Amino acid sequence: MVVLHHVLRALCQALILAEVILGQSDREVLRELKSFLQAQNPVNRGAYDAWSETKASPCRLQGVGCDAAGRVTYLDLSSSNIAGPPFGNFSRLSRLTHLDLSANSITGQLHPDLKRCRGLQYLNLSSNLIGGALDVSTLTNLHTLDVSQNRFQGNIRTNFTSICRNLSVITVSSNNLTGRISGLFSGCTKLSDVDLSWNQFTGNAVWKGIERLTRFKASTNNLTGSIPSSMFPKGCKLQYLDISSNKLSGSFPDSIANCSSLRSLSLWNNSFGGSIPPGIGSIAGLEELVLASNHFHHKIPPELINCTSLKFLDISDNNFGGEVQQVLGKLASLNHLVLQENNYSGGIVSSGILQLSNLSLLDLSFNKFSGKLPIEIASMTSITALMLAENNFSGKIPQSYGQLLRLQALDLSYNSLSGEIPREIGNLTSLLLLMLAGNQLSGEIPREIGNCTSLLWLNLVRNRISGKIPPEMASMGRNPSPTFVKNRSNPSLIRSATSKCLPVYRWLPASYPEFDYVELMMMSQKNCLTMWNRILMGYEILPVTSPLRTALGYVQLSGNLLNGEIPSTISAMKNISLLLLDGNRLSGHLPSEIGWMQLVALNLSDNSFSGQIPFEIGHLSSLESFDLSWNNFSGALPSSLDKLSKLSKFNVSYNPLLSGEVPKTGQLSTFNDQSFLGNPLLSLNSPVAPSPRSINNQPPSYGTEEHPTNEEIAVSVISFLVCFSATFVIRELQWFVYLYHIALRKISNCRISLK
Repeated sequence: MVVLHHVLRALCQALILAEVILGQSDREVLRELKSFLQAQNPVNRGAYDAWSETKASPCRLQGVGCDAAGRVTYLDLSSSNIAGPPFGNFSRLSRLTHLDLSANSITGQLHPDLKRCRGLQYLNLSSNLIGGALDVSTLTNLHTLDVSQNRFQGNIRTNFTSICRNLSVITVSSNNLTGRISGLFSGCTKLSDVDLSWNQFTGNAVWKGIERLTRFKASTNNLTGSIPSSMFPKGCKLQYLDISSNKLSGSFPDSIANCSSLRSLSLWNNSFGGSIPPGIGSIAGLEELVLASNHFHHKIPPELINCTSLKFLDISDNNFGGEVQQVLGKLASLNHLVLQENNYSGGIVSSGILQLSNLSLLDLSFNKFSGKLPIEIASMTSITALMLAENNFSGKIPQSYGQLLRLQALDLSYNSLSGEIPREIGNLTSLLLLMLAGNQLSGEIPREIGNCTSLLWLNLVRNRISGKIPPEMASMGRNPSPTFVKNRSNPSLIRSATSKCLPVYRWLPASYPEFDYVELMMMSQKNCLTMWNRILMGYEILPVTSPLRTALGYVQLSGNLLNGEIPSTISAMKNISLLLLDGNRLSGHLPSEIGWMQLVALNLSDNSFSGQIPFEIGHLSSLESFDLSWNNFSGALPSSLDKLSKLSKFNVSYNPLLSGEVPKTGQLSTFNDQSFLGNPLLSLNSPVAPSPRSINNQPPSYGTEEHPTNEEIAVSVISFLVCFSATFVIRELQWFVYLYHIALRKISNCRISLK
């Protein structure tokens, strides 16, 4: 007995010693991991950079978790600014069950070592740059697998038969995976959550057994065929079903009513036809219904009013036509209603939708509504986003719209509205975006617009607005933070997630620097919605390399009748990155204060500015696009322009009083003669090589004809004469050219007026 006691004691001591040795091994692996990551990422490191190498136990390191024996079981390196290839020794952490490397920039392919981590139950590699085959067939203990937003490719069918036994959550969205999904997870009895979105999967959208899932997402693939009613039997457990943006057709089955726990149903962008299933009306807990971009029948089933929890309804782009359906005005719980692109021509008031007391977003854009803007909108006290663009509304903007104190986005662009912009617009201190472009608005910009302290995006292009730019306008958008904070605390306020994102694309001036980056990021539907919501919450959306750290705000006043000087107060617009004042009648000297803004684009072309170009322009270190063409600037180009190292578009053409020499070196020397046309007193010392930075020097076209070619001929003749004249003649010719230029401008303005 004594011998047995000693044996057992020795065994226990051996086991303890083994645990200590293995614990030391875990600590050594973490040291190796830290050194590896530090070598790959010399700057912008994550929490691992602070891991202490002197502590006996690694269990208190940030992102590290252990079991009772002190062995590492949990490792979270998400959002740690990790770049480069993956680490290759995770399998030495033999007790590891949870590994999260998400939201980094890990590249290359899966490391073969990962397949030896057979104890893993949770693996998250999402939001990286990992490519190649997705082979995790040896990880048979996985409960959760998330590899979304990577670059994996190939057929994954053979991988999942071996890991199905314990799998409950699988997310492979936003990759380049292929194969038929029918029966792919038939053996996964514990599976509850599947996301296959944004890949290239084929086959039928659903299969027998889908009713066991709580969430199924397969949007934006190549799924085909129809949905049989047998796919939704009694006892269906689905809570979220998204099969949008595929190639599905036929009638959608009424048996969806058997999925009584359904909270979200999205069928957007398919070819479903026939009637909207009345069975949807029996799903009392349904919160989101997206039927946009299909061929559903105009009649909306009255049973839909039984969906007493319905908050988001998008039935846009179904070519309904006629009147807005009255059943929509009875959906009392709605807070987002999207009806764009339906050829509606009436029924805004009679349908009752303007009386929905909880409505925060109403999108009626791209229809055929006409007449005056409904004054009943002024009673919608909960509205935060109102989009009535691309219709045939006429008359004045009601002053009562100034009562919509929660309004953050107002888009009335491209209608036939007239009259002045109401002064009451200044009451809207939460307004972030105001789009009035493409109307027939006249009068002056109301000075009260300076009270719109959140207004970052203003577009009044192509109207008949006259008068001076009010100095008070400089206060616009000076403090959007309260609105951003409100949106962050309650994201449901700003869910402008319209199915096609059409308004968002129209709101972005994508032909200008930085904004084209935003549009590139928004190219996919998913990114469009995500990015726009981030913008409305004031979150960073710029690339790391961007010099800007403020909002990408803009003021677009192009193609109007504005006159007078730019007020010197303009320097107060610290949140404005793009300033477009081209195609107006502005004059006088350009205020030097403009050099203290944080602009990436400045367009003052086709006006009557005069005097020297301010030296302070050289302070605009972020400037990428600069256009002063078709003005009356004089004197030499300031040497400070060579400090604009980011400048990629530059144009001072047709300023015939500019003189001196274009520098042979520096930033301006990188532009060819297309940037300096029509300036006979400006000397290009040597022909500058053609560059990708050459630009089109025609003045902005806002419904006007192009300048006739005989004008260029005349300017060339004058240039010839100047070059061969004596010094005393040059002064006379300067005056002649100046008068000639003014005459041509008058002719051009006459043409604008006639049009």
